[in-house]
Amino acid sequence: MWRIQQLIPGMLLLCLTQSVSAQVLNLDAGSENTRIIERMITKTGQRGLVTSGLYPLNRDAVAALAMQFDTATNTPIGVQDRLDLFEIYKDNNEWLVQPGAYEGFTRQRAPIRFVDYEGRERTSQSHVMASADHARYVLSRKPIWKTFYRTPANLWETQTPSFYVKINPLLRVSLSQSAEQGIFFANQRGVRLRGGVDERIYFATEILETQASFPAYVREYTQYHRALPGNGLYKNYTSSVLDIENGLDYLNAQGYVGFRIIPHIHAQFGHGRHVIGQGYRSLLLSDFSNNYFYLKFLTRLGRFTYQNIFAELSAFSANGIGGSNLVPKKYMAAHYLGVDILPNLHLGLFESVVYNRSQQFEFQYLNPVILYRSVEHLTGSPDNVLVGLNADWRFLKQFQLYGQVILDEFKFKEIFLDNRGWWANKYGFQAGIKALDVAGVDHLDLQVEYNQVRPYTYQHFDSLSNYSHYNMPLAHPLGANFREWVFVGRYQPARRWVVQGRMVLANTGRDVDGLNYGSDILRNYKSRIGDYDNVTGQGVKSEMLLVGVDATYELFYHFYIQASFFTRQEKIAGVNRTTQLFGGGIRWNLPDVRMDF
Repeated sequence: MWRIQQLIPGMLLLCLTQSVSAQVLNLDAGSENTRIIERMITKTGQRGLVTSGLYPLNRDAVAALAMQFDTATNTPIGVQDRLDLFEIYKDNNEWLVQPGAYEGFTRQRAPIRFVDYEGRERTSQSHVMASADHARYVLSRKPIWKTFYRTPANLWETQTPSFYVKINPLLRVSLSQSAEQGIFFANQRGVRLRGGVDERIYFATEILETQASFPAYVREYTQYHRALPGNGLYKNYTSSVLDIENGLDYLNAQGYVGFRIIPHIHAQFGHGRHVIGQGYRSLLLSDFSNNYFYLKFLTRLGRFTYQNIFAELSAFSANGIGGSNLVPKKYMAAHYLGVDILPNLHLGLFESVVYNRSQQFEFQYLNPVILYRSVEHLTGSPDNVLVGLNADWRFLKQFQLYGQVILDEFKFKEIFLDNRGWWANKYGFQAGIKALDVAGVDHLDLQVEYNQVRPYTYQHFDSLSNYSHYNMPLAHPLGANFREWVFVGRYQPARRWVVQGRMVLANTGRDVDGLNYGSDILRNYKSRIGDYDNVTGQGVKSEMLLVGVDATYELFYHFYIQASFFTRQEKIAGVNRTTQLFGGGIRWNLPDVRMDF
């Protein structure tokens, strides 16, 4: 059999020979645009081509939906909401065409006249050039040397009828103090680039270099898993300036190339992460682990959305293998069928399979319209199949109910007729609610969420087939065998000011003395403590309380000054451990990093 990398070029060549009309790009990870558009969907009841619960969102769909909100006559929009929409216009200024026009505009739009950067008059049907002619296209008042920041959101950009590219710097510098553990810091620098060619190919890439130190609980997690959440290979780092001896130095990159096969189907391949769900956590697929190599297809037909992801995962971490050895591979195939039952009610069915084939991809899982469980049975049932449900309901233009159910294995009899705590009743669920403009206060938003996962969920008898990547969970950071409450609040009293707070309460049953109580998803479930009398939270009791508060001021576009307070208290087997941090820093074109586990 071929490896998946050998298969993909042929598939891409086949796709590129088809009719290609336009391209789409993802929003950057942690983009504020995602929060803005989700908030406006709840307030207006309109979602356009934005699929609820599939992230990252596409820039073209987000920009078109923002313009749809902005021009609607039956939905009043407040001043702050309208300013939010202009943030989307600035960040996605290559997609300021009329809503829906991007599905086939290259043949339909009349040519427009424009003046290029060299002052020459030109005519084009390019969507980028048409967007530059749009009333919502914002130019900087004072570009730097007439070259940099010609538009507010991009350090440097160029655009022609056949090609465009936008480049932005990435920066984070932070420092925090702990009375118990000393000083912690983060120093990140990088660059982000996106663009398109001939309205057929689009691309994006990001590279980020980091030196940082972390509190004891993060170091313990890293030492146990030989992996740092959200990242890959790391090296030890010391700093004589800050007297740091246990810091980490790591480089992380992500990037992809994509194209539209037909107006309703587009494909993408590269390295990155995906998220399914509306919650603070996800029980189906999250961005907690490292980037992975993937091929993704997204199909939109009316109320239906269908997403396929084929991915090559790492069975262990590079730090766990050591030296220059090849990290063992495993594979994942996942699909998600979502339907907007009503304009404000979305329901999605999820299925995934993770499997070990000694670095060989299982061709049978390439079938995009078959149940993976049936394929697994055909191959002898050696693989780890999970099914799930994702749903959200927006109502009263102020609230959103959401939830998930994940099923690994179960027997109807063992759950409903004779429930004796059978070990293979492996499932979890999530329930949450979001409220906007609470008590009539503009931009005061609250969120409450509950998560619970049974012991041994996500584990597998073949340790290479557990639901993990790079020694980290593909779903919830706590793995399994836990109950968790999450509370999140966000208030934006003015355009540049934001105050955010979060609190996490979790009860987990941890493994002890080599016994497998079901919390560590990396373990073989054959080492379980017993077949019956398994309950959520079994093992060594761990109680965690985490509280974080951040105050942020936007000094200039996407450049933030932030002050933070963070405390984490954990009680394990009667022993209390506390981490408390005060600090602050600056960040530029990067989201906030949170180690909330």
